[in-house]
Amino acid sequence: MNTLPKPAMRPARPEFSSGPCAKRPGWNPENLSNAVLGRSHRSKIGKARLKEAIDRTREVLGVPDDYLVGIVPGSDTGAVEMALWSMLGPRPVQLLAFESFGKDWVTDVTKQLKLDAEVLDAPYGKLPDLTKVRKDADLVFTWNGTTSGVRVPNADFIAADREGVTICDATSAAFAQDLDWAKLDVVTFSWQKALGGEAAHGVLVLSPRAVARLESYTPAWPMPKLFRMTKGGKVTLDLFEGATINTPSMLAVEDAVDALKWAASIGGFTEMKRRADANLAVLEAWVAKTPWVAFLAEDAATRSNTSVCLKVVDPRIAGLSADAQADFAKKLASVLEKEGVALDVGGYRDAPPGLRIWCGATVETSDLDALTPWLDWAFASTLDALQAA
Repeated sequence: MNTLPKPAMRPARPEFSSGPCAKRPGWNPENLSNAVLGRSHRSKIGKARLKEAIDRTREVLGVPDDYLVGIVPGSDTGAVEMALWSMLGPRPVQLLAFESFGKDWVTDVTKQLKLDAEVLDAPYGKLPDLTKVRKDADLVFTWNGTTSGVRVPNADFIAADREGVTICDATSAAFAQDLDWAKLDVVTFSWQKALGGEAAHGVLVLSPRAVARLESYTPAWPMPKLFRMTKGGKVTLDLFEGATINTPSMLAVEDAVDALKWAASIGGFTEMKRRADANLAVLEAWVAKTPWVAFLAEDAATRSNTSVCLKVVDPRIAGLSADAQADFAKKLASVLEKEGVALDVGGYRDAPPGLRIWCGATVETSDLDALTPWLDWAFASTLDALQAA
């Protein structure tokens, strides 16, 4: 038998889900008492609160003054789709696919828009060959692979004198990783990730080059209302001043404002990144001394500091069939949830079996310190159950 004694300490907050993610420390529903409820989102006070969310986003992230920031429907997915449907077509297209959502964008571009795009792919845990990125092509990519735990280390693979536009899905990178704004024309994310906000709404950031593309190009396909960003050949600027395409949840908006206020109060982006790095460091130290587990992202330079993906490498498990390995990973996550020490930490359904632990700034480092002994205990307990079966 391998069973270890149950650890004495428990994480104070066991929410380690990779989306929706843990609320910010100290959060409670009373923080939302000023929400603009029972009023139109187009009222003066409603638009002001939406504009506040936009302005605070710009401040915390350091978005350049000449970039537009808007709140759009459909979470990060909606924001990405708006860009794909509105901008792609006039140039060759390349897509980086190294995790589930990057592969979704491949499907949308090649199967729905039916564009003859070049796909640069890589298996889970690795990055594609970034030297193949062309400066004459439009580029669609995820900065951080939420389902693979792999991120691009920087934007050096994007040419400063590029001719195409870059569309970056940054939903689990924003507020935790350095985004090279000069290399990015479209940046998308959702409140439900690094801010620990509520779901359903996305944020869309456009560079002047992205605006120029919108105003100079009309796609050949019909444009759904939810994706329309121009009128009369010009970008609808109201969308980036507090107007929205459809009715937003003002409760979710208030929650985002609260999270952004908290982010600013602790030191803004710099401190949020430091907290995420410190959280990753806890798991790195634990993995380094733990023989049964390894990072899915093998290269530390490309390892995510938010959606940290782990795989079981113990030969007693790694030698099993793929189905048996997946079953073991599910049982491992189930044991942790049953004990109430780690909720929703199973690997993404399309990813290799394992665990996925959110390490963004809304997670306390002390909770990760308390979690690691439980990971060892859960592994030993699940292995015992397997061997006894």
